Amino acid sequence: MTAPLLVFDSGVGGLSVLAPIRALLPGVPVVYAADNAGFPYGTKTEAEIASRVPALLGRLVERYRPRLVVIACNTASTIALAPVRAALDLPVVGTVPAIKPAAEASRSRVIGVLGTAATVRQPYVDRLSAEFAADCRVIRYGSSVLVDLAEAKLRGIAPDPAAIARELAGLLDQPDGDKLDTVALACTHFPLLAEELAAASPRPLTFVDGGRGIARRVAYLLSNTAPVLSSTPAQDHRAAPPASSRAVFTRPSPDVDALRPALHSYGLDEIDFL
Repeated sequence: MTAPLLVFDSGVGGLSVLAPIRALLPGVPVVYAADNAGFPYGTKTEAEIASRVPALLGRLVERYRPRLVVIACNTASTIALAPVRAALDLPVVGTVPAIKPAAEASRSRVIGVLGTAATVRQPYVDRLSAEFAADCRVIRYGSSVLVDLAEAKLRGIAPDPAAIARELAGLLDQPDGDKLDTVALACTHFPLLAEELAAASPRPLTFVDGGRGIARRVAYLLSNTAPVLSSTPAQDHRAAPPASSRAVFTRPSPDVDALRPALHSYGLDEIDFL
């Protein structure tokens, strides 16, 4: 029970994944790792991400000895999940665009995929669309602005409603955007702006993300594959008191100090640097 979960992202977006994991498994110690030295991932090339992420996760696993890794980043998952799994001898859970639940929720059969530029152009998105949304018109839009706004929000800076509206218009103003009724938030930063996105929308939209599904997958793997839990019932673990957890960043920065109140709200009271 002492080995932590390692939740990894380029920045604070993965906190939107950590929250449902915490809700489902409050007794699990967590190391939340943010690669702020490499932030943002969404504007990097596939080669840069495929090289950086497995190497960095290897260092983090060596240092913190987690029982399971969650790549709480759509960009890193769609590009580097396979090499990470090949490199690490422990379970690795990825984050992929929530196209399947978006298609299931849509009545108009026009759905949006709102992510980073690096994510929305991936063939993986093509495959998910073909498999789970073949009867839907799938509209994509990549935004780095929303990533920055989410980061700033957790540092205590209120997002500019006009900037949110402009980014959402990048999706809705495309052909058939007037019929779009459901949006897959394909960047873990974007659920942090869920209220702002809803307020900026010119009409009611359904926003979906994969956070709860990831939490359920983590709980399943811990209950069924993690040796450290082999003699501990899952329900006992879920009822345990909140565990001591920490955040780790890849470089010191004034922004890290500004994030301390937000990190505390997610149960991350200690900060390390890799």
